[in-house]
Order: sequence, then structure tokens, then C-alpha cells
Amino acid sequence: MGQTEYLLIIILFNVFLLAFLLAAITFVVQYKNKKRESESQLAQQETLHQKELLTTEVEIQAQTMQHIGREIHDNVGQKLTLASLYTQQLAYENKTPDVREKVENIGEIINQSLKELRHLSKSLTDNSIEQDSIAVLLAQEFERIKELRKFKVNLDITKEELNLPYQTKSVMVRVAQEFLQNSMKYAKCETLSISVTKVDAQLKIVLSDDGVGFDVENTKENGIGLVNMKKRVALIGGRYILESIKNKGTTLTIEISIA
Repeated sequence: MGQTEYLLIIILFNVFLLAFLLAAITFVVQYKNKKRESESQLAQQETLHQKELLTTEVEIQAQTMQHIGREIHDNVGQKLTLASLYTQQLAYENKTPDVREKVENIGEIINQSLKELRHLSKSLTDNSIEQDSIAVLLAQEFERIKELRKFKVNLDITKEELNLPYQTKSVMVRVAQEFLQNSMKYAKCETLSISVTKVDAQLKIVLSDDGVGFDVENTKENGIGLVNMKKRVALIGGRYILESIKNKGTTLTIEISIA
């Protein structure tokens, strides 16, 4: 075998080796790309699944509240009404002043309970989330707090028409309720504030209190409520920013893109 043949064999070997290396590199690159695509698809499927679960949860919650509201109105409400009529009859028939006064007091308690139950029934069967705008819904939450006369309330809510889907409005109302409940229970605050503004295609909602504040990084202290708030905002495509400064208060900022 001559020198030329050896050279040819070496060249061919190097060509085959280079081809093998290129094929191996191509395989590894394609494998990694397919793995990233697969992981991305799984993440998208998980996000879609979570959104579907949230939608189902919201629908079930609304149906459950309406069912409870109807039961209160049709069942408990009717029984209390009947009990009220019985006490009125007893008060009318009994001529003993002491007994009559006690019966009238019982009747007053029943009537007050009936009034509260009717109010609860109305609130449970109310379909205002679907009918009203997010601005109106959030303003109503703060108006309820204002009626307590325990906190100062500041509202800065845009008058611009905001068209949001039911699911987004429902999540935003629940998040606002959770924030307000936490502030009233734990923050020892005097003032609760809300700002709702729309800039271009973005809705910005800022909830705040002037309370004692807390450690945002401590998830145990924050509790599952705040964790769920963050997850819900993420599922409707929103940005969630929670800030708290000791003895200065807590601020929750939510930004949502609206087409």
C-alpha cells in the first residue's frame, strides 16, 4: 500500500469522523430544542389548565352563592316570617304586661334577623359582577367600609368606561375584598385607599392602607390568602406587586392589559 493510499485513508477517516461529530452535535442541539419546546408546551398546558380551573371555580362559586341565597329567602326567611306572625299573635292575645313585653322583644329580634337574612340573600343572589363595571364594583366595596365609620376612605377611580370579562372582574373584586379584610383585621390602620386608572391599554389598580405593615418576604406570615391572590392575578394575565413598610402601611398594585 503506497503513501497516496495511506493519505486517502486518513482523509476519509477524518471526513467520516467530522461527519459523525457534526451529526452528534446536530442530534444534541435538536434534542435540547425539542426538550425546550416540550417543556414550553407543558407549561402552556398547565397555565391553560389553571385558567380553566379558575373559570370553573368562579362559576361554581357564583352558582353556590345563588343557591344559598335562594334557600335563605325561600326556606329560612319564610320560617322566620311565620315565627314573627306567631309572636305578634301571642303579644296580641296575652294581656300580662311582663309576658307581652318579652314576646314583643322576641318578635323584634326575629324581625331584625329576618331583615339581615333578606339583605344577605340579596347580596348572594346579586349578579352585579356581571352587570356592573370594575370601577363601580370596587367603589361599592369601599362604600361598604365607609358605612362602618371606623376607617377613613379615599377613592380615586377613573370615570372611563372599562370593559372587562366576568372572570377578570370577579378575581379583582375578590382580591380587593381579601386585601381590605386583611387591612381591617391586622394592619391597625386608619385609612384605606384605592386608585383605579387606565393608561392606553393598561388598567392599574392600587390598594393601600396606612397600617403597621409586615414582612412581605415571610410567606408564613403572609398566609395562604395573599399567595392565592397572587396566583389569581397571574391567571388573568395581571402583574402583582405587594409592598409593605413597617409603621407606614401596605400597598398592592395590580396591572392588567386590556385590549
